[in-house]
Formats: sequence, structure tokens, C-alpha cells
Amino acid sequence: MRLRINPAAGTIKPLAKHVLIVDDEKRIRDVVEYALEKDGYRVSSVADGLEALAAVERDPPDLVLLDVMLPGLDGLSVCRKIRSQRATPILFLSARADEVDRIVGLELGGDDYLVKPFSPRELVARVRAVLRRFEATGGATAPEARPLRNGQLSLDLERHEATFSGQRVQLTATEFAVLAALLERPGVVLSRAQLLQRAYADDLHVTERTLDSHVRRIRAKFRGLGGDPITTVHGVGYKASDA
Repeated sequence: MRLRINPAAGTIKPLAKHVLIVDDEKRIRDVVEYALEKDGYRVSSVADGLEALAAVERDPPDLVLLDVMLPGLDGLSVCRKIRSQRATPILFLSARADEVDRIVGLELGGDDYLVKPFSPRELVARVRAVLRRFEATGGATAPEARPLRNGQLSLDLERHEATFSGQRVQLTATEFAVLAALLERPGVVLSRAQLLQRAYADDLHVTERTLDSHVRRIRAKFRGLGGDPITTVHGVGYKASDA
């Protein structure tokens, strides 16, 4: 956790979470920025994809709000580039409501997907939920937390790192949360409803189809290394694969 020291008061306070808004509509940037700052976040904003990548390098955010339709470099491409280097949570903003668009965004590494128009209150709730998920799986874990292990797979909750056979696997905050929920109960089959409750906590906006998208992406990443950490139990749910 990042801290701010106030010499005059002699106190140490947590730094506000930094959210980067990436949207080419100034009206939306202004509305979102106002809502997030009112809720205590530090906010910065840019209007196109290339600016977004530069901003992420210059001042790494705790979460990125990313419009899909952007000039220069679209949001999906921006997400792909960020994901190749960072596990920073990404929440997509889009006017596209089709399910296939949602799935594509999640498959590329997005942690959530919010359709325009949206209420500022719902947006703030989604931001809170995604950041809570990230912190619960590493960002604010107690120092004594031990890694979760299953065979060649290891999840370091403190560092928010996943490794398989000694190789680092880049997972999003949501993917990490799903895998951690399964590894916490090795061999136990969790229904989709149970896994949603354990991995997504009180985020009421997540659907079973969203969960399935994250599971597919997790499995694809590990299969590239010769493993598969999740077993599908047809008609029931998912469990951690046998070690």
C-alpha cells in the first residue's frame, strides 16, 4: 500500500487510488472524473489510445477505465498492450451492448465491461468492486499470507504473481481472484454461483457467462505452458485440477 506522510500532523495516510480515464468524449471524462474524485480517487484522463499507453508508463494507475472506440489506437489494442506488461485492472467503457463485444473485451484481459450510457453511481460501484477484487488477491494481503500451491502452480497472494513450473504467468486481477478461489479449496467442485460469490465477492453485476470467459482465458494462458489449472465438471461447475 502506498502511503502519504504529513509532517505537520505527524501522520501517515494511504495514498488515494489512481484511476486513469481513457475516453475521447470530454463530457464523459468530466462526468466520470467528478464522480471518482468525489469518492476519494485521484484521477487523470486522456483522449486517445496512444496517450493512454504513455500515461500508463509515466504515472502507473491502480485502474484503467478504457473506452473501446478510440481514435488512433482502439481500446482493445490498448488493453492488449497493457496486458503484455502489467496486471493493472481494466474496466471497459463502451456503447456496444452486444454480448460478443463484452466477451471479446474480457477475453483480451478486461476485468469488467460497462455499457454506455451508465450512471456515475454504478461506475463508482464497479470501480470499487474491481479494486477490492485486486486487493483481496494481493494488493492488500496480510504479510503472513502464504502462497497457494497445487502441483507446479503457485499463487503468491502478496505479490499478486502466478507461476507455473517456475514460469511467470500474467493474470488480470479477476483471473487471479478466480484461480485463488479454486486453489483455496483444492479438489472441491464449486458451482458457478459459488465461484461467483467467492471470487467476485459482492459484485452483483457479474454473470455466469462473464465467469466462463475468465475461466477460458485462464486455461488458455496455462495451456500455452503445458498445463491446465482448472477442470470443468459438466453440469456442476469448476474445480482446481489435480496436482
